[in-house]
Amino acid sequence: MIAALLGLAAVGVFLSAFFSGTETGFYRVSRVRLLLDALGGDPIARGLVWLTNHPSLFVATTLVGNNLANYLVSLAIVMGAQLVFDSNSLVAGLLAPVLLAPVLFVYGELVPKNVFLKAPNRLLRGGGPLFMVFVALFFPVSVVLWGLNRILARVMGESPERIRLTLARRELEQVLDEGHEAGILHGSQRRLARGIFALANTPVGLAATPLGDVPRARADMSKDDVLGLARRYRVAEVPVEETGEGKELIGYLRVIDMGLDPSDRLGPPRPLLSIPETDTHVAALVRMENAGESLARVVDSHGRGVGIVTAKRLREPLFHVQ
Repeated sequence: MIAALLGLAAVGVFLSAFFSGTETGFYRVSRVRLLLDALGGDPIARGLVWLTNHPSLFVATTLVGNNLANYLVSLAIVMGAQLVFDSNSLVAGLLAPVLLAPVLFVYGELVPKNVFLKAPNRLLRGGGPLFMVFVALFFPVSVVLWGLNRILARVMGESPERIRLTLARRELEQVLDEGHEAGILHGSQRRLARGIFALANTPVGLAATPLGDVPRARADMSKDDVLGLARRYRVAEVPVEETGEGKELIGYLRVIDMGLDPSDRLGPPRPLLSIPETDTHVAALVRMENAGESLARVVDSHGRGVGIVTAKRLREPLFHVQ
C-alpha cells in the first residue's frame, strides 16, 4: 500500500512539473521558429502552432492538469500519513501536507519552470505529443473553461484575437531587436521591418493626395510647359489628363524620362495603375514596385478616382516609424 501511494505521489509530482514547465515553455518559445518547423512538415510543431492559435484551450488544459496533479499529491500524502499515524491525528490531516508542500513547490513548480525557461524549444518538442494527449483527455472540461473565457471576453469587450496579435507583434519586435544586437540586421533593416508592421493594415487611401490638389498636365501641352509645371510644384511625376470636357487622367509623365529624351516632343504617357482605396499601404507599394510604376490612381469602390499616390510617398513612412 505504501508503495502504491508513493507511486501516486510521484505521478502527481511529475504531472505538476510537466504542466508547470510546459506553461512556461509555451510563453517562452519562439513562435517564429515553431512556424518555420511546421512549414517544414514537423507534426509536433504543427500541433504546437495550433495551440498558439488557441491559447485559451492551452491555458484551460494546463489548469486542469495542474489541479489534477495537486489533487493526486495531496491524496497520496494524506492517505500515507493516515497509514503511518492515527487516522484522526492532526498530522494526517494538516501537518503532513504542510511539511511536504515545499517539496512539491521545488520539484513540481520551481525546477521545471527554470528548466523550460532555458530550453523551451527542445523541451516543448519533446513533451508536445504527451501534452496533445492530455488536450484530448481533458477536452470535455477544458471546453467548458474555454467557453467561460469567451463569455468573459465578450462581457469585458477585450478580443482574444486582438491580444494575440499584440503579443505576436511584440514577439516579432523582440526578434528584430535580438537580430540587431547579434549583428544580423542593420539599423535600417530593423526600421524598415518596424515600418512594415506599423503600416501593414493602414489603407492606402489615407496616403493619397486628393485629385483636386494634384497638378496635372494636358495631353496637348509642350514638353517645356510640362517640365515647367514639374519645377513649379517640385514633383517628379506629372499626371496627364485628356483634352476636352471630360479631363480624365490618361497616364503620367516622369521628369527623368523627359530629361533623358533629346526630342522636343512629349513621349506617350506611362499607364496609370488603379489601386482600390481599401488596399493596404504595403500592398499598394508592392503592386507599384512589381509593375515598375512610380505613380498610381487611388479609386473608390465604384472605380472613381479619389486621389493620386506616389511610390516615394509610400516608402518614406516605412523608415520613420518609431
